[in-house]
Amino acid sequence: MGSLVFGSYETAAATHVGRVRQRNEDAYLLRPEVGLWAVADGMGGHHSGDLASQTIIDSLKSIQPQGTAADLLAACEAHVASANQRLKEIGKARGGVIVGATLAALLVFEDFYACLWSGDSRIYMIRGGTITQLSQDHTEAQELVAAGTITAQEAETWPRSNIVTRAIGVFEEPELEITSGPLLNGDTFLVCSDGLTRHVADTEILSCVSSEPAQQVCDNLISLALERGGLDNVTVVVMHYCPRTTLSRATGRSDQSIERG
Repeated sequence: MGSLVFGSYETAAATHVGRVRQRNEDAYLLRPEVGLWAVADGMGGHHSGDLASQTIIDSLKSIQPQGTAADLLAACEAHVASANQRLKEIGKARGGVIVGATLAALLVFEDFYACLWSGDSRIYMIRGGTITQLSQDHTEAQELVAAGTITAQEAETWPRSNIVTRAIGVFEEPELEITSGPLLNGDTFLVCSDGLTRHVADTEILSCVSSEPAQQVCDNLISLALERGGLDNVTVVVMHYCPRTTLSRATGRSDQSIERG
C-alpha cells in the first residue's frame, strides 16, 4: 500500500516474516485519527507470540479520540493494562505459560508527543537531520550497559542480548516506560520491532528516512533487513509530521485544504 496522508500526518507501515521464522509474530497499528501508532512483537521462545502481539494491538484499536493529551495517555495505559490482564488469563488457562509481547507506541496530541514502551521494540525521532532513539531497550544487555558492567559496543555481541526484562503479559501489572516532548514541523517518527535494528544501524535508518516517502522508507528498511539475513520478523511504522502545509511526499504535492485530524 502507499503512504496514508491524514491531516498533519503522512504515515505508512510494512511487516515481513523474515528469512528464518515460519510465522510472523509482529503486529502493528496506524490510528492517525486518534494520534496513535504502535508495534508489538511476540516474545520468541514462549507460547503464541502472534496471539500476544495481536491481543495488544486489538486492545489499542478500540481507543477513541480523546479530548486532552492526558486523556489519550490514560486511555492507552488502560488498554495496555486490559491486554496485559487478558494475556495473563490466557497463560493461566494454558497451564501457567507466558504469553507476552513487547510494545512500542507513539502518541500525538496537538503539538506534543509521548512514547510508551515495554521491551526492545524501539521508537526513533528524526529531527533536523539527526536521529534520536527515544525509547531505551528493556534488555539484560542494556541493563548491564546502564550499570557500567559492559560497554555499548560489547552489548552488540552480548550472548544474551535478546533477553528482554519487560514485556506485556509477563507481570501482574504492565511495566511501561514513558517519555514525552514537543512536536516540531518536519519531525519524523519511526517505530519498529527488533527484527529491524539487529540488522540495520541508526545511521542507515536516518539515511532512508531523509530521502523517501513514508511507504518507501518502510519498504526499503524491510528489504535491507532481509538482505542481511532476516533472522527475525521485521516491522516498521513511519509517521511524518507536517502541520503547516500538509505535505504528501507520496504524491509530491502540498495540500493546504486538509486540516489536522
